[in-house]
Parts: sequence; structure tokens; C-alpha cells
Amino acid sequence: MTLANRIAFVVFCAAIVFTALAYGTVHQPIILLFYTLVATMFVLWMVDSAKTGVLRFSRDPVQLLIYAAAVYGFVQVIPFGSYAEIAGVAEISKTISLDPFITKMTAIHFLVLGVMFSVVLVLLDSASRIRRLALLIAVFSFGFAFFAILQGVLSPDRIFGVYEAPAGASPYGSFVNRHNFAAYMEMGIAIPLGLLFTGAVAADKRLLSITAVGLMGVSLLLSGSRGGLIAFVAQVIFLVILTVKTGRSSEIYLKSGLAVMLLAAVVGGSFFVGGESSLTRIADTAGSRDITTDRSHIWTVTMKVIGDNLPFGAGLGAFGVAYTKHDSYSGLERVEQAHNDYLQAVADAGLVGLILGGLFIWFIFQLGRRAVRTENRFRRGVGIGALSGVFAILVHSVFDFVLHTTAISVLFLTLVALLIASLSRYEDDIEDSSRPSRRGHKGARRSRAPSLPVA
Repeated sequence: MTLANRIAFVVFCAAIVFTALAYGTVHQPIILLFYTLVATMFVLWMVDSAKTGVLRFSRDPVQLLIYAAAVYGFVQVIPFGSYAEIAGVAEISKTISLDPFITKMTAIHFLVLGVMFSVVLVLLDSASRIRRLALLIAVFSFGFAFFAILQGVLSPDRIFGVYEAPAGASPYGSFVNRHNFAAYMEMGIAIPLGLLFTGAVAADKRLLSITAVGLMGVSLLLSGSRGGLIAFVAQVIFLVILTVKTGRSSEIYLKSGLAVMLLAAVVGGSFFVGGESSLTRIADTAGSRDITTDRSHIWTVTMKVIGDNLPFGAGLGAFGVAYTKHDSYSGLERVEQAHNDYLQAVADAGLVGLILGGLFIWFIFQLGRRAVRTENRFRRGVGIGALSGVFAILVHSVFDFVLHTTAISVLFLTLVALLIASLSRYEDDIEDSSRPSRRGHKGARRSRAPSLPVA
């Protein structure tokens, strides 16, 4: 393992923390810094290849779907003729995208995320790195949750006590949108929950893990996100289903009881910290008259956008422009997102978006089926936990557009990478103490990533 390889892993870990703390990485200058970190990882990966004389890469098909989305975005901005003179402006190029600039920027964003994901799949080449990355996510999410609760009490309208959120925003933690914070906690809580439900946490560390999970759950509930609450409950039920063995009624009762106690502890902790307002805040959002969050109206208009732009879509990121034509309201408040990532994927990318999204979900759950059967208890806990975090975001995406935030997409892809990495065997795997050791076991080696010799 070269120095460049080690530094690349450290840079990636720094990117996870940076994207979350930098307001979710939604501002252009901060996005540029994130791109710089990914470019640094890519250069270090190339340096590592040059030093070792081997170009290592992953053949996992999930990464190809991200690149396919980027390629399609670039296809959507290819000119094919021009419009007649409009408002005195002539020779305006015709493209599939209704907003070629934002589509091009979105395609670049997909490309950067794809490069990051591909490099991470190569960097996760040992059980020790899986442990370090899982620990980083758990510890950082715990600290992040604690900070968010304190800030919610001491300075609810200012992020870090400095940045005042725009009018109409609902900040929590370092995110301007409370739903993004809830989504981040759904993923941060996933690994500790997976390890607890699979029994991979040592007895002397279980109380610490339960405390961390409880605090993250409390912060999620205090954020006031309805979609986040639904996704969290679905996540816990999903974990119970995945970790209960068929035919063992005692195990079903035990883990179902654990799930109920966990949810009860989260609700009780929220009342203790936030009082009655911790739950009434969720009810208040249901009665909001803000038309930019009126999901029933937005989804109805989105269906019109889809119908008007099939089969090619309105363009990646061009939903706001496409929406205006079909909006039956005054238009004084602009709707930029569909508040449903599935509908927006079809609205932006048409049938291609539908196919790519469907393939992504299919691949993820094929990986999940393998994760459930993993023999090593720790890697099974990480794999199932990562799958539960991905599942929670897929549920949350029915109600919000959380994956449009860079910090969310970075951690989401990190969980997918951990899910993939947990399926391989490694030389430094720690055998379960409850199982007899098998010395000289040939399968203890990792199925190493494919590689090519570098001249």
C-alpha cells in the first residue's frame, strides 16, 4: 500500500465531514472545493497506480449507472438546429434540455460523484478500512447530532451561530433544510443499527452504541421532518425483517421488542429535550400553506411535465423551467424540485431516467440479498446497516429531494460502497468469536479488484 493510497483514503474521509459541515455543500464555491477534493483523490489513485505498476479498478455495475446519467446529461445539451428569432434574439440552439446550462452543470456533478465512487470502491480494499470508515460515519454522526440538538436550543435560526438562514428556510444542524439533516441522520444511524441488530457489537460496547443510536434518533425527530420520521420507522422495520431468521419466533419477539423500545426511547428523549414542540413541529409542517411544499399540487403538475417531455425528459436539473409552463398558480413562488425524486428522475431524463433508476434499485437489492448471507458477522452488520441506510433514503425520496444535496449524495454513495465492500473476504477479517477458528482457510483472502499492468 503506497503513501498516495493512504492519503487518498484520508482525503475521502475529510470530504465526508467537509460536505456535511459546509452547509451541506450546496453553494457553488463550496461545491468547487468538493470537486477539488475528488480531483485530488483521482490524482492520488493514478499516482498509486504508477508506483505499483498496476491499475486497480472495480467492475461493479452500479458505478456505470452514475456515468450513464452523466453521459445522458451531455447528450441532452447537444444542439440540433435552432429556433426562429425570439424577442429579438436569433439562432438560439435547440436542445433536448430546456435549460442547457443547468443540465451541463448537473451532468458534471454526476461525473464527479461517479469518479469519487469508483475511487472509493478501490480504496476499500481491507477489513480494517471498512472498520475505520464505519467508525468515522458513526462517530461523526453522533457528534453532528449532539451539535444539532444544542444549536436547536441555543441558536435555532443561525447555523454555527453565524449564518442566518434565508427567509422561509427551516435550518437544522448545518443544513438550511431540516429534511436534509433528517436524511443525513438516517444514514449516520444505519451502521450502528446494523451492527446492533446482527449482534456484531461487543458486549462492553453495546451501551455506548445504543446511546449513540438514541441520540441520533432524537436529533432526527427534533428536526421536525415528517419524511424523515417515516423513513426512520421504515428503516427499523426493514432491519428487523432482514436480521430475523425464518422460523425463530423467539428471535422475532426479541428484535421486534428491541425496535419498539428504540422508537419509544427516541420519542421519549425528544420530549425530554424539546418538550411538546418536538412532535407538534411535525404536525405544524403538515398544515403549511407554502405552495413550494404543497406536494399534492406539485406532483400533479409534475405529471404534466412528464407527459409533455417524454420520451427524452426536460433535461437534468431543468425541472424548475419545465414546471413553469404547467403551473396553475400565480408563479410568484418558483418551484425548483418535485419533492419526489422518482417523479423528478422521469421528468428530467424521461425513459432513460426511469430505466437507470430502476436498474439502480434492482442492483442495490441484489447486493442486499448477498449481504444478508455474509458469513462474517461484522461485515454482515456493516452490509445490512448500509443497506438499511440506503433503503431509508429511498423511502424519504418519495416525499423530498434529499439526494439533490451534495452531502447527502456523498454519504449515500459511501453506504453503497460499504455495502459492496462488505461482500468480499479479506486477509485481515476478524473471525466471529462464537465460531471455531478455521486456520489455513483459503477463502479468507479478499477477492481483489481487477487490475491492469501500467507501463
